Amino acid sequence: GGCLLPLLAREAFVQALGRLRVPFVQCFAEADREIAALANRWGCPVLSLDSDFCVFDLAGGYCPLSCFQWQNVCAGQGALGCFIPARCFSPEKFCSHFGSVRKTLLPLFAVMSGNDHIDLPALEVFFSKVCLPGGCSGGKRGKHGRIQGLLNWLSQFAEPAEALDNVLKYLKKHEREEIRELLCTAMEDYTPSDVNLEDFFQDGKYECEAARNSDLPRWVLDALAKGELSPFISDALILRSTFLHVQVENMQRPSAHSTALPIRQVIYGLLLKVSQSTEAAPAIKQTNKLPGVCEFDRIQKTLKKSFVQAASLPPRFCDDHFSLDKLTEVPTSQRQILLLETLGVTTSFLESIPSHLQLPVAVTCYWTCCSEPKVKLHQVKALLLMIVSGELQRITTDPDPTVVHAEDDSIAYNQFLQWKEKKLQNKDFDLDAAHSFCQWQCCLQMGLYLNQLLSTPLSEPDLTRLYSGTLVHSLYQELKSTPSVENLFSSSPKMTRLYQVLLNTVKS
Repeated sequence: GGCLLPLLAREAFVQALGRLRVPFVQCFAEADREIAALANRWGCPVLSLDSDFCVFDLAGGYCPLSCFQWQNVCAGQGALGCFIPARCFSPEKFCSHFGSVRKTLLPLFAVMSGNDHIDLPALEVFFSKVCLPGGCSGGKRGKHGRIQGLLNWLSQFAEPAEALDNVLKYLKKHEREEIRELLCTAMEDYTPSDVNLEDFFQDGKYECEAARNSDLPRWVLDALAKGELSPFISDALILRSTFLHVQVENMQRPSAHSTALPIRQVIYGLLLKVSQSTEAAPAIKQTNKLPGVCEFDRIQKTLKKSFVQAASLPPRFCDDHFSLDKLTEVPTSQRQILLLETLGVTTSFLESIPSHLQLPVAVTCYWTCCSEPKVKLHQVKALLLMIVSGELQRITTDPDPTVVHAEDDSIAYNQFLQWKEKKLQNKDFDLDAAHSFCQWQCCLQMGLYLNQLLSTPLSEPDLTRLYSGTLVHSLYQELKSTPSVENLFSSSPKMTRLYQVLLNTVKS
């Protein structure tokens, strides 16, 4: 529908939850069944944009996020406080609308309609032969007609097993048992999980069969549950495949993710590193091949799969301490050196940079060296001015009463807001500049993931104040025509110094 989330939206959301002290858990695999179980345990509705929750038997129902009137905050009666009007989907009402079809038949309805996990061509045989209520076969009606007809057809059965037997009658005999098994397995996805997520919110314990069977180190499982590691990490570890999301970029150029490939290879090297003491080591020596990961990325406008070999770590990082199970025991200084070497900078290089900006500055240095085509100076300056604007916002809007704000900072921030309001109305768009900033975001994303995997030897930056695509684009366009915009923060000596330090560090 033309809606594309920024690359780092997920990480920004996790940071926002932490900042607001909202407890959350990141499930090890598909979260739907565990969400359904917790919702029923607490008697809560599920808030989501996933229509699969129409099929689960949820005591509190399902509230689609698209049906919240976010701007219409209403005053409640008495102790109710305020509320936001929303719509709540109930399986009972849904079933009664279609000839009193039973709730227990909804999972079969979902898998036969085609969901995220199953698409059986053999079922087309069923739809072509069965006479669905409404007077014509399923193959001769549109998508919605078929769905309505299937629901009405299912309403004649008392239970899923009876309905399933009647579906299989229309299929070839030699296919029936295999398809029965596939459909039954898919229907199980709609039974609430037996994982008790309440345990996690009470004492931090997250136990599920998939996690137990993964044989991953305890610290990795705990960090995944707390959202301290991204699902990208578990995908690479368990599935040996990763999906690289496309941004608004120049489709004629190589994917923006190609710039960050060396960082990803180091991540894979740490994740898949085979300790010399394990049994798998001789096999790796014989084939002389490093383990790797299948990456899904775009080539022009086509999605392609490619095999990426894990990087072999430099010799001094190859002892057993750098194996995944012992990675948290490695001294912080060593983990920091590995991170910075991957990004092509040294610790002394970043000494003049505030600690919470060291990671984005190191990533920016990497980006200027590794991007193709080469980054333009105006692009670097626009990016650094944007980072400074985030710092200015932080120090002038920080609610901490112990921090004294200089008046010149407030003046500079108000001047910046006036400039921003005027300039953001400019809709000019430079595709190559956008592509370059996409490359920076890819580098930052993988820099964040590597930093997290190494247990954050560098502070994690506040992403909401670090990057705004619209703002960086406006700054770049303005710098091309009006170089004096570089003095945007001249009213604040502190911000002027910070900008010069950042610029000198990256240029050097």
